[in-house]
Amino acid sequence: MRRLGGVLAAAILCGTAAACTNAPPPPLVPKSEAPVITTTGPKVTEIVVGVDDVAGGYNPHSLAAQSPITTALSSLLLPSAFRAGPDGAPQLDRNLMVSAKVTKAEPFTVTYTIRKDASWSDSAPIAAEDFYYLWQRMRVEPGVVDPAGYRLINNISAREGGKVVEVAFGKPFPGWRSLFANLLPAHLLKDAPGTWSNVLSTNFPATAGPFQVRSLDEPRGEVVLERSDRYWETPTTLDRVVIRRATHTAMAESLSKGDNQAALLRADAADVNLLEENAKLTTKAVPRNEVVQVLLRPVSDQLKDVKARRAIVAALDRDALIASGTQSGPSAQFRADSYVVPPSRTGYQATITGNTLNAAVSDQLLTEIGYAKNAQGAWEKAGKALKLKIAAPEKVEPYVTIANRMKAQLAERGIQADVVTPNAEDLFSKQLLEKDIDIAVMPRVDAGDSAAGLASAYGCVGDAPDGATPSPQNPAGFCDQTIQTDIEAALNGKILLGDALARIEPQIQAQAVAVPLFQVVDLLGVLPTAVSGVDTGAPLAGVLSGAPEWRRLDK
Repeated sequence: MRRLGGVLAAAILCGTAAACTNAPPPPLVPKSEAPVITTTGPKVTEIVVGVDDVAGGYNPHSLAAQSPITTALSSLLLPSAFRAGPDGAPQLDRNLMVSAKVTKAEPFTVTYTIRKDASWSDSAPIAAEDFYYLWQRMRVEPGVVDPAGYRLINNISAREGGKVVEVAFGKPFPGWRSLFANLLPAHLLKDAPGTWSNVLSTNFPATAGPFQVRSLDEPRGEVVLERSDRYWETPTTLDRVVIRRATHTAMAESLSKGDNQAALLRADAADVNLLEENAKLTTKAVPRNEVVQVLLRPVSDQLKDVKARRAIVAALDRDALIASGTQSGPSAQFRADSYVVPPSRTGYQATITGNTLNAAVSDQLLTEIGYAKNAQGAWEKAGKALKLKIAAPEKVEPYVTIANRMKAQLAERGIQADVVTPNAEDLFSKQLLEKDIDIAVMPRVDAGDSAAGLASAYGCVGDAPDGATPSPQNPAGFCDQTIQTDIEAALNGKILLGDALARIEPQIQAQAVAVPLFQVVDLLGVLPTAVSGVDTGAPLAGVLSGAPEWRRLDK
């Protein structure tokens, strides 16, 4: 066995020299040269799915890239050691893995055995190099989804040409099955120009799954996936899946004509009525792995005092924020009354009761910390107005709408605020590492293990191992040593998560660090006379996770 260092040994990680290359990712074919899809020749069996957008990036490990299209593409194009089963619990993906099991208690070690025939679309083997690359990036990059589990890893080693991977942890981690989902092609990315923010920003340099990308045209709003001839397992029945951007009205019209066989949209009450008017359609709610939350950041100079944060929470009408974000669509039934577990996940328990708005409490707390209202009714201290900066990712809904609604609510209480909307990558990877953002309206993403989600969102961060760059703080910049022991105990399996949350969540609420609102839920419309198998998919895995089993009935 050999330890993988900064430069991975090619003899260990690659089956052949030809499979190891440092070439940069191949560019997408320009639109003018993109392959033309013709109707001549053998009949093509395809299913067309209407969506709100197909815009990148597509890195499922980046907070900035979270969207239904990212979930869809990663589920079909990227390999995972485990995938969500019908009950949401992780199941070993035997299309990729031979086995994965704990093989040593001290140090806690998990051994993964990858199928020898599993390879990327450019014929490079899927191997230990891909595990190592994802570990290295997840433990040090800012703006990633649930890094806590990866931070527990001390070392990754490999044998048998990189097809056997041994992952040694510094502490036990019962949630280890949530790791190494959506592996990335390390042989193309590790030495490619650019940074982590460029990974899968516009395309997939290599894929490994039942489908491959035929064309990805963001300006036109269309992604065409076709059956992969390089896939080592049973090929899909479908020749092609087309994901096409459209307005909600256009989606409904295409479904009524049979041009589309399914649609997935973030719907309000009007959209629900629009689809349900079509008696031929079956509609279902599809929860995303995304909860809308408001973070009040203790690292902010204006909100470092817990009384200031409590005053702001008491000035907000949480019920109205939820109403403005859900617009009486499917999300309205998934109110998030917990700080960690999403409403759709098994084990969810409501721990927040009632509304947040309490004007008298807000006024009292502001007065206690030295603020007073001026002649114009605005709060100020020592002649300086209380003015907050609220950030939301640019053009990403419902976050921008909620941020502006918050600004209006605070103004009614005499608290000034500005809303800024930097691009998502800049917000999550840079600005939330600084102190000048007072409040962030952003997603909390569930990556499969709620204990890791708890530690990633609210845990204190120590130095990274082996002298690496220290891991970034959580988005709130929050650290409370009084709850850290319970957070670590839940992460390491020393206590049950439910027991830990029973003690931790009341303290998070008392610290006024976060205000969870609701889980984002899309609406799926399907023509059951045209297709079979098109359903909600495994919990939080996305509709297209089931695409390899889809069938076309009317062709």
